[in-house]
Amino acid sequence: MFRGAFPSGFSFTRRCLHTSTARAAWIFRSPKINVPAIYKARREPWMKPTMILLGIMPIFTFALGTWQLKRLKWKINLIDELEEKLQLPPLSLPPNINLSVIPEFVFRRVLVKGRYDHAHTILLSPRVRDGVHGVHVITPLIRENGSTVLVDRGFVSNDFISSINSQAEEGEVEVLGMLRNSQPRNVFTPDNDPENGKWYWTDVEKMAESAGGEAAGVQPVFVEQIFEGHAGEANTRLSKGIPIGRTPTVDLRNSHLSYVITWFSLSALTAFMFFRVLVNKRKSPGRRMPRFK
Repeated sequence: MFRGAFPSGFSFTRRCLHTSTARAAWIFRSPKINVPAIYKARREPWMKPTMILLGIMPIFTFALGTWQLKRLKWKINLIDELEEKLQLPPLSLPPNINLSVIPEFVFRRVLVKGRYDHAHTILLSPRVRDGVHGVHVITPLIRENGSTVLVDRGFVSNDFISSINSQAEEGEVEVLGMLRNSQPRNVFTPDNDPENGKWYWTDVEKMAESAGGEAAGVQPVFVEQIFEGHAGEANTRLSKGIPIGRTPTVDLRNSHLSYVITWFSLSALTAFMFFRVLVNKRKSPGRRMPRFK
């Protein structure tokens, strides 16, 4: 009944809002807002110093762990080799010792005979044995048929330092010991002061010079006397101020296993951190910018 209200030629079906799909889409579509590019969410770049560092750390720490693992195997083999040397029969030192081969015989048992030169005794301090503070007594041993060598006779407590010479062994003695070389000094150990008779670490070359050097026939050969007695005998010697030699064991420090665990643990931890950062980067839509009304 409404057709008469419209002019002729007017298509009621095409013009009606309820039946025109195009007109409905035009009316109900969301308005398009032109947002400047500066306000749009942007993804942050991945190549940042933090990401580079997190990516390098797992590889670097894993390499250090692998290196320490090789060092651990080397140290274990070295200790086993030195332990085997200790089981060999003791050697008799030749009259004139070839110094160039001493590193090959370190920790090897030796037998030396001679008489002590107590006038050139060296006190190596500070040393501790079973909670007792004291010194190590190093005395040149003059061999009748050979050169003079240095012998570390062992530990004496501080209470008997003044009476060391009064209890000195006289005449010819036979010493069972092991060959050693100079020991490295750490950063906390002070320098030796030979002029004032203060020695803090084993410097075989300087000790030999202090005992007379080449002019007096003293060679830089260092022998640590071995004590194979029981604990009761050691306590008796300690209470009387008699030097106590060392036990025939290899005392090389081996901390490489702890280093291996440390570096591999750091490698796993930093790898996990790097993975988590990558996952968070993928999930993050980008940096949110403030909205303006």
